[in-house]
Amino acid sequence: MLRHSDEPSRPDTIHPESVARARTGQVSDDDLTGLADIFQILASPSRLRIVEALAAAELCVCDLAEVVELSQSAVSHHLRPLRQLRLVRVRKEGRRAYYRLDDDHVTTLFKTGMEHVRE
Repeated sequence: MLRHSDEPSRPDTIHPESVARARTGQVSDDDLTGLADIFQILASPSRLRIVEALAAAELCVCDLAEVVELSQSAVSHHLRPLRQLRLVRVRKEGRRAYYRLDDDHVTTLFKTGMEHVRE
């Protein structure tokens, strides 16, 4: 099987050098699927509100529900896929669970997206 960089140019390719340059360093299908999964999960205004709140502070579900104005049940429902994709992490303290963003990449992703929307 030919890899992208080994594929010959199609007859209708006008700029084969530009095509070759664009193919250089393309990410794997698995990585693209992972990124698509993240964008799909973040395609919910409620989940984005949760991310926004957790960018400001670590919160338990009851406080997070108050901030985003959803029921605790709804917040827990939204946190599950965020946790599965490692966008948020949980810390247990007794019977209470505290959530925070997994790392600074999540904050950067949110802030960069907001900057783009506001331009």
